[in-house]
Order: sequence, then C-alpha cells, then structure tokens
Amino acid sequence: MKCVQRQPKLSRSEELIAEIGQLKFYSVLLCLSGMEGDPDLKFLLQGGELLKVRSTSWKKPRYLRLLEDCKTMWRESQKTFKTNETFSLEDIAEVRRGRQSEGLKKYTEEQAEGCCFSIMFKGRRKNLDFIANSEEEAKQWVNNRTIICISSLHYKLFSWIFTCLMKADKNKDDKLTQSEVKDFFRLINIDIDDNYAEMLFKECDKSKSGYLDGKEIEHFYELLTHREEINVIYGTYAKTAGFMSPENLVEFLMTEQRELATLADAHRIIDKYEPDENVKEKKLLSKDGFVMYLHQPEALVLNPEHKDVYQDMSQPLSHYFISSSHNTYLMEDQLKGPSSTEAYVRALMKGCRCVELDCWDGSDDEPVIYHGYTLTSKILFKDVIRAIKEYAFKTSDYPVILSLENHCSVAQQEVMAQHMSSILGSALITSPLGDSMPTNLPSPEELKGKILIKGKRLNKLEASFASEPAAADDADVTEEEESNGENEQEEEKRKPNTLVHFRSFEDAKNNQSFYEISSFKEGDAIKLAEESANAYIRYNVDKLSRIYPAGSRTDSSNYNPVPLWNTGCQIVALNFQTACTDMDVNQGRFLVNGKSGYVLKPAYMRDSATEFDPITLTRGDWLKHKLLHVMVISAQQLPKVNQKKSSIVDPLVKVQVFGVPADAAEKETHPIENNGFNPGWNENFQFDVYVPDLALVRFVVEDYDFMSENEFIGQYTLPFNSLKMGYRHVPLLSRNGDLLPSAGLFLHIMVLDAE
Repeated sequence: MKCVQRQPKLSRSEELIAEIGQLKFYSVLLCLSGMEGDPDLKFLLQGGELLKVRSTSWKKPRYLRLLEDCKTMWRESQKTFKTNETFSLEDIAEVRRGRQSEGLKKYTEEQAEGCCFSIMFKGRRKNLDFIANSEEEAKQWVNNRTIICISSLHYKLFSWIFTCLMKADKNKDDKLTQSEVKDFFRLINIDIDDNYAEMLFKECDKSKSGYLDGKEIEHFYELLTHREEINVIYGTYAKTAGFMSPENLVEFLMTEQRELATLADAHRIIDKYEPDENVKEKKLLSKDGFVMYLHQPEALVLNPEHKDVYQDMSQPLSHYFISSSHNTYLMEDQLKGPSSTEAYVRALMKGCRCVELDCWDGSDDEPVIYHGYTLTSKILFKDVIRAIKEYAFKTSDYPVILSLENHCSVAQQEVMAQHMSSILGSALITSPLGDSMPTNLPSPEELKGKILIKGKRLNKLEASFASEPAAADDADVTEEEESNGENEQEEEKRKPNTLVHFRSFEDAKNNQSFYEISSFKEGDAIKLAEESANAYIRYNVDKLSRIYPAGSRTDSSNYNPVPLWNTGCQIVALNFQTACTDMDVNQGRFLVNGKSGYVLKPAYMRDSATEFDPITLTRGDWLKHKLLHVMVISAQQLPKVNQKKSSIVDPLVKVQVFGVPADAAEKETHPIENNGFNPGWNENFQFDVYVPDLALVRFVVEDYDFMSENEFIGQYTLPFNSLKMGYRHVPLLSRNGDLLPSAGLFLHIMVLDAE
C-alpha cells in the first residue's frame, strides 16, 4: 500500500526546477551547482584569443570560449566554408601546462614555456596545442576548476536531461511544442509510440495551450525521472511518516545491502545526502536523498574499502600481479602507426607499472624508440624518459619498471645511460638497496617512488659484491630477436641487453637467480599454463615472468591475460593502445588497491610448495565455492551507438565471469527494443564461482542487432571479491575506459556460500 505523504516545503533545487520556464536552462544548471557568478566560469564564458600551434610555421590565432550550455567549448575556425568547431568538456582528459606535448616541444621556443598549454582528449583524438598571451592567462586556462566542476556536474541526471531539453527547444523560447517533445525523446535515446507521446504531452499540457512551459515542464521532468524500482525499495523502508528514519535506513543497509551499519552511519548519510533542509533537520531521509545516496561512490557496486591501497605491500615483487604494457610507445598498430610520448603518459595515468622501450641508434648520436624494421614513426629516447619522469607517480606511488629492448650500439647505450641518470636522478635504482647481496626481490613498499630497469646485466649480480670482476655473459637474445630473428651482422655491432632464456622449470630451479626475469612469447606461456600449471605457479613464487604478445599481432591486438594470471605470471604485458575485452579485464584486475598497478597474489600462489592447479582444482584453501546471484533490474541514459537522429538502441546486458576454467561463464538478458533511456529487464542469473580470489565479473551493455554482431555500448569489470551486495548502481565505461556520463546499470547482487 502506498504511504500517504504530507507535502514538505520545496527545497531550493525543487524551486529552481519549478522556475525552469522563467530561467534559461543553463542558468538552472549553474544555480543548482552553486557556480553562478564563479570567476573561473566567467573567464571561460568570455573566452579569449589564443595562438594555435601545428608546426614551426603554422601558428594561427583562434578564439576559444565556453558556450552557454556550460558543456561545450567553441573554437573559431578562420577557414573559408568551414564551420566553427566544438568539443565537449566531457571529452577532455587533462589540460596540461607548459611545453609538454610533442608538438609544443618541437615547434616552440623554451622562453614560451610559461605561456604554453595543451588540451588533451580522451581516446585517440589529437590534442590541441596553444600559446596564451601571457603566463597569467595560461594559468587561468590550466588551473580552471570550472572545467572539472562542470564535467562532474554533467554526470548528474538533471544536467543531461536539461541539456537535451535545451537542444529540443529549437526557437529558445523556453517552451516545448509537441514536435519538440518528440525530438527530445530521440535525443535521450528512447523511441516512443506517437500515440503514447501525444498522451504524455496532453497529460502535462494542463493549460491546453499546445506547448509546455513552467510547471508543465517540471511535471514532464518528474515523469521522465520516475524510477519505479527505487520507489518500491524506498517505500518498503520509509516507515516514518513516509520518510526513512535513521533506524529505517540501518534496517535497509543491514537487510538489503548486507552492511554492518550503525545509527551513526545512518546519521552521516542523512547529513551528507539529504537535499531538503527541513527534512534533514528532522533527521529523516527523503526519496530524493535516498536516490542521491544510491548514486554515490560509497554505495556503488565496487567495495569502497578496496578503492585505496588495502593490501600488504611489503612482500617481494614476485608476489604481485603488475599492470604491464607492451610496445608502450605505439598509439596504433605496429607496422605503420605513430609512436608518441603521449602513449607513455596515457599508460602511466592508467596505473601501468611496467612500460616497454624499443631502443635503436638514431641520428645525431641520439637513441630513438620505435618498432624496428617497420614504418612506425620514431621518438627520441630522452623525450620518453622525460615523460616517464613527469608522469611515473601521478596515479601510483609504487615502482615503475622500464623494460628495455636494447638494439643500440655501445656508444648510444652510453648516451641512454647518461639520459636516464641525469633525467631520473635519485629515482633510478642502480644498485641493490642494501650493502650485502640480497636473497629475494625488494617489495613495492621499499621501492616507492623508484624506477627500475629490466634488461640484461653483463654479469651476475653477485659480481657486484665480489672482489674479482666476472666475465660478461652475452649468450641470450632479445624478445624481438627471439620472435622475428635478426641479422647477425647487426648483432655484432652492439653489446647485448638481453633476457634470461627459459629452458625448463628444472633448469630454472638449478640455474636461474631470483632477480633474473624470463620473457615468454604469448604462445609458449599459454602452453606452459595449460600443460604445467602447478610448476609454473611454483616458478613464479620467487621469480618474475614477463609475457608479451605474439609477433603476428601486427594490428596490436591482445590476448587473454586470465590464464597467465591463473599461473602466477606477474608482468602480463598488453597493448594498452588497443581497446578490447582483454584490456577491460586487465583494467578490472587493477581497478582496486588504490589503482597502484600492484595486486597481491593469493597466499596459495605465494607458496613454493603449493598444490594449486587452476585446471584440475584439487581440494585446498583456494576452493571456496560461492553462488553469485545477479538480478539485472534496469539501465539509465545509455548513449547512442549511432549518432543519427533517428537511431535508438535496443540494449541487452551480458554478465560475464572470468577466472579459472571452471568459473568462466556468460549469461545475457533479452534485448529491450528502442529504449536507451530507462530500459528494464528484472532478469535473474546464477553463477558458480569456485576460486573467487582469481575471479573477475564483467557487466557489458550491447546494442542488439539480429542481422550482425551486437555493438558495444559500455562495460564495467571488477574483481569478484570487490563486489558489494544488495541494490547497486554500476557505472559504465566507454571502449577507451572513460566514464560514460549519466549512464549506468541498476542491479541486485547476492553472494552466498554453496552448500
């Protein structure tokens, strides 16, 4: 039975919504966000003339400003017959000050450093390089907090809907005709039957004027944002005069969300998220406050306790999975794609802790990085080292490993050493941490803020502590040479910077030192994982393994990292520049533990006597059979796959489990026709998960197409052990791993012990 609710006094946000007919849409957004009159915002709205840089000779004035929707940046084009260009604030990854982009470094003078800045975009869109009129003006563009505030503002429900309302209001009279309402539905990705749209319009058009304004638009808004599934949940626990009391909220948190909540927790939630001051004063939570709480990070599907570093970081490096990149310098394919320092920046900002540098002799005695014997472009080794120095520890404080593929002559190797020493300084590890010969690898904690080099020593580490120098060992080959072969004459021209060649697990046990890393081709590693899984796990307890993609992957495609993690391989290197399911799973693995790029392996994978085998699954501590129940309830504001006006998505949801072979599973809902705005499924799935420590769960939304392959809309992947139970919103990420504003799933999750 529906509770009878007395009408509370309108909150400030409700009053503003009610005044929408009298205010411009963008003004409502600014008032709701508390940014009206903000000096940073005024600066952006006014804009200014900047010098756009493309080359030494191409530097042209361009006017840049924020449009009144407070979401779109407008850039004047002076080309004949070319329209002025725009881009969304949501597409901006970073505004970077100084001559940090490759273009600004190459095409501007050092004295312009303080006036330069770059707008870096998400995905593969090229950055924009500018020179401001003064250093002060450059600071205003770079440090403008409005860009961040407005970007986060547009993650909220009302802003997305209001932006679409404004677009639908073609003549900007703050009124919506029936035709404009139909356009609005297409904008929000929902295809409504004409008869139903007409009925909805007439229901809101109380004045019978033939258009909606003022309170009629408010009513229209309320109908659109109605969430019946949340109303039912709220109604079940709102037992205090139609509101939730602290006691009611505790009951909800403990019963539905399976959280150990106290009254103090309930009071904190009410104080923090209740928007109506009158309700807050009475220590109650309204439905609006309840909805707001359910959208907060602490209430989402990812356990908030796992967002920060929560694992033991004092164990040897070999005890961790390490986020790793292959051919890090490439932006695209490995035959003719561009190389860029920006690729290193992007990988490091995603938490990558092992990056690859393919080094070759360059002109003017300066080593270069590129994919050898191909048409990929070349970048200077020193520029890459500078980029690594700048961005190594912005996302994570834990050590970065430079995996050097060294094809350089002795002379240019000396230049490389000089660059690394002078640029990286004290961050570069050049000798063991202690005064005596170590017996195991150092820990991530000991190496915080440090940069390590993975390469071939000319002699054993023990020789560093011996009185007599040992002879150099140069028998092994580099990864590329092993994959592709190389001219022997070229080999003679340089000292090798090579890898420890793996022969067998028995040989490694007798002859390989703990600090020596073997690199495995993808195919060899997978074969070992399938045929000798337990031996591989034991090998990886005290030694590091690096896995790299097959040389045949010229398109920079990826392989599935899960079977390699299942056998304890730490450095499973992927092509970070290639968006795919494998990269989604990789980012899901390293989503937790502070996005540090280091995830502690389970205890049974750190024991040299372990009996764990991910394929046979004999009994042991690893076997913790769980039942995962997932109810896919609904989705909100899914983006269009095809931006054509008439295009509407037919969404379906896939729930996938990755892990040991026994746990791998996938189930999907039926598609909902023509509704990307608020599709509902209410479908239940159950999964058996036998080794939860290694399992990951991926939620994928696709646009169903019965004629061809479904199109990707968004996804979210996280470790099984980081799932929160109960009613949870799930954010969605784009193919490039960026958050999709406003879009999300609403699920109910339960994890039970199997009997």
